[in-house]
Amino acid sequence: MKKQKLNHLSRQGLSILILLLLATSQALADDPEARKIMEQVDARDTGDNRIAQMQMTLTDRNGGQRVRKIKAFTKDKGPDTMSLMFFLSPADVNKTAFLNIDYDDPEHDDDQWLYLPALRKTKRIATKDKSGSFMGSDLNYSDMSDRELTDFDYRFYEKGREKVFGDVKTWAIWAIPKSDKVIKETGYDKELLFIRQDNDVVIRSISWVENSPDLKYMVISKLDKIDGIWVATNMQITRKKGKRIIHKTDLTLDKVKFNQNLDQEMFSVRQMEKGL
Repeated sequence: MKKQKLNHLSRQGLSILILLLLATSQALADDPEARKIMEQVDARDTGDNRIAQMQMTLTDRNGGQRVRKIKAFTKDKGPDTMSLMFFLSPADVNKTAFLNIDYDDPEHDDDQWLYLPALRKTKRIATKDKSGSFMGSDLNYSDMSDRELTDFDYRFYEKGREKVFGDVKTWAIWAIPKSDKVIKETGYDKELLFIRQDNDVVIRSISWVENSPDLKYMVISKLDKIDGIWVATNMQITRKKGKRIIHKTDLTLDKVKFNQNLDQEMFSVRQMEKGL
C-alpha cells in the first residue's frame, strides 16, 4: 500500500512539474499580436536620401564631456538601407568615417566599415565585434543597424501591455533573443521596448547588457515630423549600474533634409577614405 501511494504521489508530482513547464513555455512564447506591432515598427516610413547634421555629446561618470560633430547621409537601395557618417570634430576624430549597409534579407549579415585616418586604415567590423562600443559612445555597432525580427520572440510586458508617458500611450513589448548567437551579436540579453501607439516609433527602451549588471536606458526626448516623416531629433542613451550613472550619450539631429540628390556610389569604402 505504501509503495502504491508513493507511486501515486510521484505521478502527481510529475504532472504538476509538466504543467509548470508548459505554463513557463507558454509565457515565454512569441505573441502574434506583439509581433504584428513590431512588424509595423519595421515597416514604418523612415524617408529616403536624407542628409543631417549630428552632435554626439559623451558624458562620463564624473560629468566630464566630449562633444563630436558629425555629418550623416542615408539612402535606400531597393529594400536595403545604406548610411554613411563623417566625423568633423574635434581634431582627434576628424575625417573618421563609418559606413553601414543594412540588408533587408535576414540571412544576409549587415556590412559595417570604420575608417581611421590616423592609421590610414579601413576596418571591417566583424559580426563578433558588433556588441562593442561605437566610437566610445553608449551605442554599440549592432545599434547602428535595424534588428532582424526573425531573431527575436516578442511578447507584451507582463506588468501591463500599455504604458503612458505624459499623454503618450505606448505598447510595452519584450524583445527576447532566440539564440546565444543573437545575444553575442547584439550585446543584450533582452530588451523592453516602448512603442508609441499613434506612429509606431520606439520612444524608450531598457536593454540588459550581456554578462553585466548594467542596464542601458534609451529615451527619445524630441520627435519631429519633417516632410511627413517622424524623426528622433534628440535622444539620450544612459548606462547605469543600479541607480548610478556610468556613462551617457546625447544625440541631436539638426538640418534634416529628405529627398536629396545622393549618388549610390557615395556609399562606398572609397568615399569613406576620400572624405567629404
